[in-house]
Amino acid sequence: MYREEILDHYKRPRNKGELDTEYEAEGENASCGDDTHIYVEVEDEEIVDFKHSTDGCAICTAGVSILSEELLNREVEEVLDLDKDWMIDRLGIDISPMRMKCALLGLETAQKALSQKG
Repeated sequence: MYREEILDHYKRPRNKGELDTEYEAEGENASCGDDTHIYVEVEDEEIVDFKHSTDGCAICTAGVSILSEELLNREVEEVLDLDKDWMIDRLGIDISPMRMKCALLGLETAQKALSQKG
């Protein structure tokens, strides 16, 4: 059903943890029971660290884990401009309308963290 990479990120999410940073946000997808807390460290408008605490389905957890690797060393403005197609492309699987919120929770929460401090 899922690609091996999705299952690997789900079973062994990358960059779990917390950061003491002013860029953090929480996101929730009540329809699936997913929730995430994302912490982003920014220096000179560039993402230098990304941690998360995520409790969610395979698509949500894998999405946040992949995101935690993909966003490192990117400019804040570039991340704020990313869209759902970019995230779906990173997941590499077809996402049904019912699972779209799961797939996008990490990106939307990261963008929320970068848009508002603390």
